[in-house]
Amino acid sequence: MQKFIDLGLSEELIKALSGMGFEKPSEIQEKAIPQLLSEDTDFLGLAQTGTGKTAAFGLPLLDKIQIDKKDTQAIIIAPTRELAIQIKTEMDKFSKFKRGISIDAVYGGASIETQIKSIKRRHPHIIVGTAGRTIDLLKRKVIKLQSIQYVILDEADEMLNMGFKEDIDEILTYTPDTKSVWLFSATMPREIRNIVKNYMDDPFEVKIDPKNVVNTNIAHQFASVSRSNKLKALKRYVESLPNIYGVIFCRTKSDTGFIADNLSSFGYDIEALNGDLSQSQRESVMKRFRSKGLKLIAATDVAARGIDVSDLTHVIHY
Repeated sequence: MQKFIDLGLSEELIKALSGMGFEKPSEIQEKAIPQLLSEDTDFLGLAQTGTGKTAAFGLPLLDKIQIDKKDTQAIIIAPTRELAIQIKTEMDKFSKFKRGISIDAVYGGASIETQIKSIKRRHPHIIVGTAGRTIDLLKRKVIKLQSIQYVILDEADEMLNMGFKEDIDEILTYTPDTKSVWLFSATMPREIRNIVKNYMDDPFEVKIDPKNVVNTNIAHQFASVSRSNKLKALKRYVESLPNIYGVIFCRTKSDTGFIADNLSSFGYDIEALNGDLSQSQRESVMKRFRSKGLKLIAATDVAARGIDVSDLTHVIHY
């Protein structure tokens, strides 16, 4: 396997990666970065969540940005605000030594006025956004994509699952035909093929075999219980694990609140994470969870998109 220094990245990026403790690229990074650096081409990356896709598109993108130009040159669309925030945070870390580069994130659940002021003041080279807030700012003529060079669609299949197909279509109508589209997806449903057909020109395709990225140190267990005993079984299981640090996935927002309320009444450090929380509340929950002030969060799948936390002991599907 190569090292990042062998992929053609700038010294500034290599210095930032070294400071972050990164030396060897993942498979998607190793295959995508040289291609995206060398050519302005459409790109299709098929890889599971957790394989390092943000660096795969973020690092070459940062080296392609013309810092002396004040136009927005790239826009990254993500399915959820958590993922948008995470991408922006990672891009800031990567560009630590790239002086003058500007990156903004736009998403719902936060003040649109604050985001408008930031864009007008900073003239970001790169915007990371959710589809709905991006369209809102496009219609207000705050975000202008006439001179955009790169459109990155991250977790594209998840965006389609969440019903954002028309939003993606609308955003792309604001962009010039000369742009490059980089699409990353875990799966390749028919709708993704339609996007490729309609908006991409002979894209360079990289596919990572899921068997190559699954952690090998995960044990899978299940318990078959009646619906009326599910909460009791969960409580007994958590009681047996004094050092548990994990996520409990639930089907609905009401389930997350039900579980969090019940387990916290027994003294467990747990809170719910779902779409009913404000952005500041969600950030507060995640800050406490990352610092291990919370041992558990009960979350819906959508709310958990973009959560990047190391050292989890358990992931429970309720």
